[in-house]
Amino acid sequence: METATLALLLGAGIAGGVVTAMVGGASLITFPALLAVGLPPVVASASNSVAMAPSNLMAAFADLDRIPRWRVAFAWTVLLAALGSAVGAWLLFITPERVFMRAVPVFIGAATLLFAFQAAVKDWIALHDDDESLRTARADRIGVALLAPVAVYVGYFGAGAGVMLLAILSLGEHGDFRAVNVLKNLLGTAMSVVAAAMFIVGGLVEWPQALAMGTGGLVGGYAGGRLVRHIPAEAVRWAVIGVGCVLTFVYARRYWFD
Repeated sequence: METATLALLLGAGIAGGVVTAMVGGASLITFPALLAVGLPPVVASASNSVAMAPSNLMAAFADLDRIPRWRVAFAWTVLLAALGSAVGAWLLFITPERVFMRAVPVFIGAATLLFAFQAAVKDWIALHDDDESLRTARADRIGVALLAPVAVYVGYFGAGAGVMLLAILSLGEHGDFRAVNVLKNLLGTAMSVVAAAMFIVGGLVEWPQALAMGTGGLVGGYAGGRLVRHIPAEAVRWAVIGVGCVLTFVYARRYWFD
């Protein structure tokens, strides 16, 4: 691997790790970086999933002390999430490269929109913490039904899925926002690990690039935990949104019009 490529991937991984620790949305940085170094879109998506899986795992374990009381229903929820992610990973295997290329601007644009509305979703959850209408068995069933397609999306691409999970997990008996957030991290980790395992077994991962980015992601995740005390998270959020908008335009032009 050339020095410039290594530097770009390490830098993107560090930036992605910082963004993950502070506001979320790392794939808006890491996935385009893998495209920039020449990986085909499908391989870049798979390699990105593997590279950032350790960062997701760290985020989940960082909040273990906030896990709500154990319920059997949660075990079934994790199983559903894992199965959905496996389906999404399988769909990525069978998607023709050209079709996936056409979808890349849509994925990045949609993830940018989701990320832009992340604060609104969090505010809505906080506002409805004590709303009994959301703490019912029916709300739980609705949440499980919505979780299935999101899990498929996570296995297939995944950018911006954290916002979807936050909204879904706010339904049902999960408690306050901190509990919802730790459940989001645990489910996200389960889905990421399942998809990553399938990509590894299927030989869809470019290891030098994935390892370089994953190393940067771990460093950035640690640094982000420190920087969150000094850099306004809102400034980081708007920077990521700006990057997402620019990349949507760039890849739409490249894959739709060139």
